[in-house]
Amino acid sequence: MKNASWPIVLITLGSLWFLKSTALLPDTSTVLALLLATAGVGLFLLDGLNKGSLVSAPLLIYAGAAVFLNDRYGLRFSHVFSLGMVLAGILMLIAQSTRIPSRGRRRRLAPPHDSQ
Repeated sequence: MKNASWPIVLITLGSLWFLKSTALLPDTSTVLALLLATAGVGLFLLDGLNKGSLVSAPLLIYAGAAVFLNDRYGLRFSHVFSLGMVLAGILMLIAQSTRIPSRGRRRRLAPPHDSQ
């Protein structure tokens, strides 16, 4: 296959248009909330626990929950934002701990020794 990007774009847009026109696709804010929360969980799974992911992953999950709560229950933006600031500060303080590894340092297995 030479270049599959244009057919994939057409298939994706056509599918989204069909789902939206048949009311099978959830509201945009619900999709955004799910994407943000999924990105946060995915970041934890892919990057592991480190100083960066300890702050960014929960904040992504919180942003998804905030979008959902704002859309579904009308929670005010000022409430959501102020709680997010408190959460970010707490996570940043926890990330300062020496027990949390830095982003670049992962525990690696020792290389195998040659038995020559």
